[in-house]
Amino acid sequence: MNEAETRQQIIDANLRLAGWNLNDPSQVIQELDIYLADAGLPVTSNPDNPYSGHQFADYALVLHGKPAAVIEAKRTSKDAGLGQEQALRYAENLQKIHGGPVPFIYYSNGYDTCFWDSEFYPPVRVYGFPTPDDIEWMALRRESRRPLSVELINGSIVERDYQFAAIRSVLEGAEKRHRTFLLVMATGTGKTRTAVALLDVLIRARWAKRVLFLVDRIALRDQALDAFKEHLPSEPRWPQPEEKAFARDRRVYVATYPTMLNLIQNGTTSDAWISPYFFDVVIADESHRSIYDAYKQVVDYFHAIKLGLTATPKDQVEHDTFQLFECGAHEPTFAYTYEEAIAHDPPYLSDFEVLSVRTKYQLDGIKGHELPEPIRQKLIAEGKDVEDIDFEGTDLERKVTNAGTNALILREFMEECIKDPSGTLPGKTIIFALSKAHARRLQDIFDRMYPEHKGKLARVLVSDDRFVYGKGGLLDQFKTQNMPRVAISVDMLDTGVDVLEVVNLVFAKPVFSYVKFWQMIGRGTRVLQADPAKRRAWCQQKDKFLIIDCWEIGRASCRERG
Repeated sequence: MNEAETRQQIIDANLRLAGWNLNDPSQVIQELDIYLADAGLPVTSNPDNPYSGHQFADYALVLHGKPAAVIEAKRTSKDAGLGQEQALRYAENLQKIHGGPVPFIYYSNGYDTCFWDSEFYPPVRVYGFPTPDDIEWMALRRESRRPLSVELINGSIVERDYQFAAIRSVLEGAEKRHRTFLLVMATGTGKTRTAVALLDVLIRARWAKRVLFLVDRIALRDQALDAFKEHLPSEPRWPQPEEKAFARDRRVYVATYPTMLNLIQNGTTSDAWISPYFFDVVIADESHRSIYDAYKQVVDYFHAIKLGLTATPKDQVEHDTFQLFECGAHEPTFAYTYEEAIAHDPPYLSDFEVLSVRTKYQLDGIKGHELPEPIRQKLIAEGKDVEDIDFEGTDLERKVTNAGTNALILREFMEECIKDPSGTLPGKTIIFALSKAHARRLQDIFDRMYPEHKGKLARVLVSDDRFVYGKGGLLDQFKTQNMPRVAISVDMLDTGVDVLEVVNLVFAKPVFSYVKFWQMIGRGTRVLQADPAKRRAWCQQKDKFLIIDCWEIGRASCRERG
């Protein structure tokens, strides 16, 4: 396409999608005439060239009667970067004419578009143009944001020294014009709370108006919404209970990666379209892997300050994660390890012991840290991670769901587990099952072996059961009520779900990923409330938690920790 065709077929369409009326000169001026004499520059009269002393910006986006942004267009076959200096000169001359800050700068060949806030940040590639509302907020933010170094961190949201240090490391980087950050903090050290306190500072300092917190499952979305409700109660949140439609009038948005990806991909009309500038901050929780492949598009799409959160030890974080958040190899913005947390006096996290249960799994030669080669090859062929294994219907599932083997596991669990103050019932426990069929078999065996508990001791929690979620749901019951004591989970509780009172973890399935194993361990690392009056009746004390390992995975992985 030539430049005219590029403008008509691509750039004009993208501006309309962003809500601009190209026929209204109070919104958009095409071929804006910039007379250099008005900018105080010398002009030589040339009767043979009526355009001598004039520059023409392809587009100007207008705010309150003045150009707030200029767009320089190039044909699709040219490098968009060829328009950078040209657009800068237009913007600087407009600033000389109209006063105020230099207009925002865009240059595009239709396929590649770059944005340059030349008074604050270097140029960056973006995925579209701002809406009129975006431009208004961007201009206001530029004028009103305050230095982050003088903003106080809310001590009622975070209390621990390393949490303050993590927030300060991000704030200092933001003041130095960095836009991507990665926090590596052990599970249970308060990543979400740290993020909330950081967002509180950015909102108060007028660096942010709307923020997006991304998670990889619904249970973690609800947990994050509860954290924002507790610590930032005055900030409107999306979604509210039972709310399906996307709302544009909130300040805090919490969504799963698939939900946000669908909203972005379905934005084909100006009413449905979500601007790349809609959020000022995007936080990607559990950034060890959820943001790769298709979901990486969500993080890339938004032009925002971006913060990755992960509990994965920094020497185990994939290279791609450091690259995405522009960190040097194994050099996150801030790191706080499990070893540091348990070494603190008093400990910030609970230590653990490992009990190995020798079962028919080991007798048959199936080891948790040894991925069978056919499964490994199948995953590689499908481009999947070892954490994505689905054992439903496999020979391994049929072996593992053997009633006698599972009865042995549960009997040993009931004998050896950490118990409640009565000494008779297990404390809160998560059993990691291989598949849904395996989970149901374990619950059946519990009910058959211990009928006196009337089917309430152990319950299966899986993500496709709608009665798991919300207030009064099975997950809420496990967190807040005496029963169930045992949650049998298939992936749903492997990462991210916080229950302080968990004192037993039973690995009844193989785990082939060091990263995944340590995230699962994190389900037990939380310590209890410091005030004994706030502790649950079924867990008044927690000095450690117990890992019951049916696959010899803990032994190898814990050696790596040491």
